[in-house]
Formats: sequence, structure tokens, C-alpha cells
Amino acid sequence: MKFPLEVFVGLRYTRAKRRNHFISFISLISMFGIALGVMALIVVLSVMNGFENELRGRILGMVSHVTVSSFRGPLQEWQALREQTLAHPNVTGGAPYTEAEAMISNLSSVSGALVRGIDPQHEIEVSEIHRHMEFGALDDLVGGEYGIVLGSGLANSLDVVPGDRVTMVTPQATASPMGFLPRLRRFKVVGIFEIGVYEYDRSSALIHYQDASKLFRMDGGVSGIRLKLDDLDLAPLVRQDLKQSIGLQYWVSDWTLRHSNYFKAVRTEKTVMFIILSLIVAVAAFNIVSTLVMVVTDKQADIAILRTLGMSPLSIMWVFMVQGTLIGLIGTLIGLVSGVALASHIDVIVPALEQFFQTQFLPRGVYPITDLPAEMKQSDIVRITLLSFGVSVIATLYPALRASKTRPAEALSYE
Repeated sequence: MKFPLEVFVGLRYTRAKRRNHFISFISLISMFGIALGVMALIVVLSVMNGFENELRGRILGMVSHVTVSSFRGPLQEWQALREQTLAHPNVTGGAPYTEAEAMISNLSSVSGALVRGIDPQHEIEVSEIHRHMEFGALDDLVGGEYGIVLGSGLANSLDVVPGDRVTMVTPQATASPMGFLPRLRRFKVVGIFEIGVYEYDRSSALIHYQDASKLFRMDGGVSGIRLKLDDLDLAPLVRQDLKQSIGLQYWVSDWTLRHSNYFKAVRTEKTVMFIILSLIVAVAAFNIVSTLVMVVTDKQADIAILRTLGMSPLSIMWVFMVQGTLIGLIGTLIGLVSGVALASHIDVIVPALEQFFQTQFLPRGVYPITDLPAEMKQSDIVRITLLSFGVSVIATLYPALRASKTRPAEALSYE
């Protein structure tokens, strides 16, 4: 195969010959630096993509995409309102809910909790809790029997298991001859769930909405209706549509109003990490510059001879651009392959490292997710590859331009 002269000479200069082993060593360091930067970018961005998606799925599996409540207090005719909201083409499910804060105790253990009254038959339409039940099922919640389903963290804090009984203390007080007394009710633990987000596992308790209505004096009503959408990114648009269709007497909210700042923070962190890790590629590019500058200095005589044989300054530039571009291309490819391989097996590598070092990188109670999911996106890989290769090409411009300005007479006068 015949190569252009510039490519042939550039490839020859890339290999070490006699006295320039040190230059070749720096070239290898540059390749390693670029490969390391590309690999780190792919792995970190893939983990952050997986972390964001996993966190969004778990949080939105517990909270609602859209909620409808009344300005006038508890919803009494929630069935009719539910049917009206289900008429929207993007709404796939709806369920009533009652939400309040209470204190739950078991012997000497006491903990605050966010109590949610649910309808087990409709709850599966709007949440993923039924898929994360460790013990029992949501169907075990029966109106009038005062059963309760606890998050795993809350159950551990209270030291209870299914079958035990706990006491719930509500903020509402009951007037009696002895003064105002707190409202107490005994509940039987019928199930335990673990959604995978510590905040919810530690503080959530589920009871039947009829029991919640009696306990919190809502006269058979509910706090509102939770809705699930076929596309959660359409939540703001659906919220506006529902405001117009059901009337202004209802308050319509969506998940972006409550949790958008959290996900914006995750995306901002992802952008910052991309910029920081890109500095590794930038440092490797500086090594390419230093490598080519030393090569140009070492090859002054060769450049002068090529110029006297008729090679143009532009061709001289291409010779050294080929050399630097090859370093960047090889480093980028190595980093691309190693980064994809590492990100694809991150779910195996991290547990192995945790077991080897006898530690947990993401301990419970500190981080909302205790594992490291990874999701590679083609757009991220393309962006990282173009960044690395582009920086490598740009790094060759100054040394190549310096080589093209070599004067044959001055260079050969010292030989």
C-alpha cells in the first residue's frame, strides 16, 4: 500500500530510532494520558447517567408524577375527579392518597414518619412500591383492620417485624375532661418495603386510606389524587391541561415543582465532572506539544534536507501533524475500548473491590443509592471521542508550524 509522503515520514518519526528513545517514551506517556482521560470520562459519565436514571426511577416510583388536591380541604368525591383526570390521553393511572405526619412508637423506640393512606387496588397504577415489598403485600391493607406497611429503615429503627404492633400518635388532639389528649391508635405491621432510597425507606409508612380518613378526621375524604403519566417529561404540560379541564378550585402540581432542583443539581455535577476530567486530556495534549517540539529540534537536519529536495512548508507541517495525530488517535482508541469495557462491568467490579477492601463506597444513610449503576449514552461517547481527538490535533499545530519555518541553510550549517 502506498502512503502519501507526509504520512510515510510522519509514521517513521513516530518510531524510536537510536538516540531518541526518550522522545518515544514521552509519546507513550502522552498516549497513556489521553487513554486515561478518555476512560475516566466514559466511566464517570456512564455512572452519573445510571445514577440519575436510577434515582429518578426510584424517587418517582414513590412520589407521583402529578397530584390533584382541593383548596377547600379533603376531597370527598374523589372517584368522579379520578375518572375525569384519567380522560387525559397522557394519564395512565390514578389513585387516591391521604398524607400526614405522625409519630410511631414500639416500646421504647420512637420515630417520626410520613404516613400515607392509599387504596391498594389503585396504588399499583401510580407507584412501584408493590414491586419492592420484602414482606407481605399491599393487598394486606384492609380498611377497618388498621394494618400498616413500613419502610425497611423505619422498621429497623422501631425494631419490628411483620405481625408486631406499633402505636401511632397523630398531631390532632382529642378534648376530654382531663384536657387535650393526643390521638393514639394501634396498628399491626402487615408488610415491609424497601424502595432503595434511604429517605423514603427510613420515614415512610402506608395505611389504608379509609383508616387514614378516620385517624386524621377527614370525614371519608382524601388529601388528593396521584396520577401517573406515560411520559414523565410531559408533566408540566399535563399539569397545565388539567388546570383548564378540571377547574380552578383544584390545586394541580407535578414532580418538577418538588424535585426539579435535585435533578438539576445532578446534571450540573455531571457537567462539572466532564470539565474537570477533560483536564486530564488537556494535560496529555501538552505532552504531545512537548514531544513534537523535541522531535522538531532533533530533526532539524532532516527537515532541512527534505526542504532542499523540494518538500513545501505545508508538507512539513503535515509530517508532524500526522505524528501528533497518531499519538492522539491511538490514545483515544485505547481509552475508548477500556472505558466501555470498564463501564459495562462496573456492577461486578465495584462489589469485588468493596469485598476486597472490606468497605462500602456508598454507605446507607449517607447516599440515596448504595450501588453504582452505569448507563452509557452514545452521545457522551461521541462527544468524548471528538474532544480527545480534536485536542490532540490542535496540540500539533504549534510544533508543526515551527517545523515548517525551519530554514535549510541555518539548519545544515551546524551539521
